Amino acid sequence: MDYVSALVPPVVMAVFFIGVIRVIVKTQGGANKAKEDAAVDAAIAHAEGVRQGPARTDG
Repeated sequence: MDYVSALVPPVVMAVFFIGVIRVIVKTQGGANKAKEDAAVDAAIAHAEGVRQGPARTDG
């Protein structure tokens, strides 16, 4: 029976890993793709705006 207790954790981990992969694959594309792309584009634009900072005028 030691072999059963030795195999249970890897089997449970494999099942959860397969579940995570299935969720990731299912959520790619579809109706959420445009919303996710827009959120990423907005975050990138915000990061670029912060990095450039406000325009300075010497005078």
